[in-house]
Amino acid sequence: MVLLLKIVLGLMTGLFGSYYLRDALKTPAGSQTSQWPVLLGTGFVTNFLDTLGVGSFAPQTALIRFFRLTDDRMIPGTLNVGNTFATVLQAFLFMKAVPVEPLTLISLSVAAPMGALLGAGIVVKLSRKSLRFWMGLGMMLVALFILAGLLHLLPLGGESTGLQGWKLAVALLMSLLFGALQTIGIGFYAPCMAMVFAFGMDPRTAFPIMMTATAMLMAAGASRFIREARYDKRVALALSFSGMVGVLLAAYVVKTMPLQMIKWLVFGVVGYTSVSMLVASGTREPESVVP
Repeated sequence: MVLLLKIVLGLMTGLFGSYYLRDALKTPAGSQTSQWPVLLGTGFVTNFLDTLGVGSFAPQTALIRFFRLTDDRMIPGTLNVGNTFATVLQAFLFMKAVPVEPLTLISLSVAAPMGALLGAGIVVKLSRKSLRFWMGLGMMLVALFILAGLLHLLPLGGESTGLQGWKLAVALLMSLLFGALQTIGIGFYAPCMAMVFAFGMDPRTAFPIMMTATAMLMAAGASRFIREARYDKRVALALSFSGMVGVLLAAYVVKTMPLQMIKWLVFGVVGYTSVSMLVASGTREPESVVP
């Protein structure tokens, strides 16, 4: 079953990659050679952090705007196109490195892109501020429970590599919801980490689940930005290739981390994201950068 998932993801990536590289390389990527160190450094550092579960879109957006690497209107497409290869590499690396029961991995990984496809029309009509507030509040509660478990105040967490029965059914619905929320810029990584920890699974299992789900979503959706010429070829190429190097290094770090450090990492990511969402719920709504 997992082999079939890898084949499907590989085919999707192959079709996307062929289309992307033919388009990006048929014209010069740009003559501003002085910006290449910044572009390559941005791809490496942000995808290193992305592999740890922190996410890459927010820091990339900040860096691209700070260094004025491309027009703001091109940022959403550039990030989706430029990070697809790195995200797919994350998926394959973690599917091999971290054992997850096949039914759990496949169902949750497929549910997210299905949620994005089926739920986009509904979610985009909802208030982003309200969604961010309630998602932020929910993840803050999970972060506090994780902290209580780390401080041995509550017996929270576990070592399970899969879900069954009602837990799997609820997790499937939550994955569908998280996938739909991606369409308005609420990322999948931190909610997935919180969900996995709350259901008593080994925190490491969140990595192959969230990487595979996001990889399938990006491989399927990024092509529309290429078709509409709404991405910066130079920036996307830099993110693609330096990003994969960052992923390889970070994946090794994650694989060699002790379980206790992984739990602290999950707490940090979930806590940081919850605070970010609560803060964002009180500010002007930014443009979404997720397909």
